[in-house]
Amino acid sequence: MSLSIGIVGLPNVGKSTLFNALTRKGVLIANYPFATIDPSVGVVAVPDIRLDRLAEMSHSEKKVPAIVEFVDIAGLVKGASEGEGLGNQFLSHIREVDAIAEVVRIFEDDDIHHVAGSVDPRYDIEVVDLELIQADLQGAGKRLERLERDAKSLAHKATAEGGDKLLIAERDVLRKIVPALQAGRAARTVPLEEQERESAKALHLLTLKPILYMLNRKSGVVNIDAEGGQRWRELKDFLDSTGAQYVVVDAGVENELGDVHSDEKADFRRELGVADDGLDDLIKAGYKLLDLISFFTTGEDESRAWTIRRGSTAPEAGAAIHTDFRDKFIRAETIRWDKLLEAGSWASARDKGWVRSEGKEYVVADGDVLEFKHG
Repeated sequence: MSLSIGIVGLPNVGKSTLFNALTRKGVLIANYPFATIDPSVGVVAVPDIRLDRLAEMSHSEKKVPAIVEFVDIAGLVKGASEGEGLGNQFLSHIREVDAIAEVVRIFEDDDIHHVAGSVDPRYDIEVVDLELIQADLQGAGKRLERLERDAKSLAHKATAEGGDKLLIAERDVLRKIVPALQAGRAARTVPLEEQERESAKALHLLTLKPILYMLNRKSGVVNIDAEGGQRWRELKDFLDSTGAQYVVVDAGVENELGDVHSDEKADFRRELGVADDGLDDLIKAGYKLLDLISFFTTGEDESRAWTIRRGSTAPEAGAAIHTDFRDKFIRAETIRWDKLLEAGSWASARDKGWVRSEGKEYVVADGDVLEFKHG
């Protein structure tokens, strides 16, 4: 499963610095050759100590992590929804990604001009949100008008069938979403039933995409979170009240760490007062944002993390490896990663009776190690 996250933000907030840091942390995987060609795409491994431990146990020749594609989206300026700046390019690129990481500047630096003249993270978020909402409203409003006309022509029918049902379902969803957009609210804030969410996906609305806020601070200057004043309180109130996911990272430090040997990175972080690996936090948060989990396969040839949606059944998980594991599924042998490590090997785990045989209805859990049997 391919996961792509578009990095967006206003000018001079650190978007390019963050993307550069991510690409320097990137991995080259044979299945993703475009990553070496397209300078706007970075393929980054999802940090996972579980995979490391399994590969050590199995003495695997190769270790293949789960990956996230980060896409550097063309810069956004106020008026992008009306075509200002690279607005059209911005909007077309952002439609292709699964989720959005919005870089929000929370540092003061007189040497780096802010497009609005002053640093106000809550205002920055409003600008980006408004552009996405306006872009959605233009398309969704016109679509609803067409559907209302088409629905009237079906009114004489006693029932709607086939494509007509889909038309009515889409119209009903838009009747909920368009008023929210008109009120300046993102489509993701509209409560929808499961069937309505499926209809909404077909609309490819920008504000339906899950969003992660990347709060970019800078070492050696005044940072709004450390200052703790009104701007930070307003930002925190917004994040907390909306249940938004966010991470705090120093993109500049992370970019500089690309030149530092791994053995020296901890010391470098201590010197700069940056304790956590902000990029790892960002990658993990992006994985979580789309409700994804990992299961593992392990052996002498290879240990690999596979990405699936939470709630996937064993055959659905098997399809991540090969469609035969879904279409010709017989059973899956499974054990939790930590129990397998405790046993020391598959053979030992089987002898202990710790390996379970599961059928088509089994819902794969995060951290399961699986072997699939198929006809």
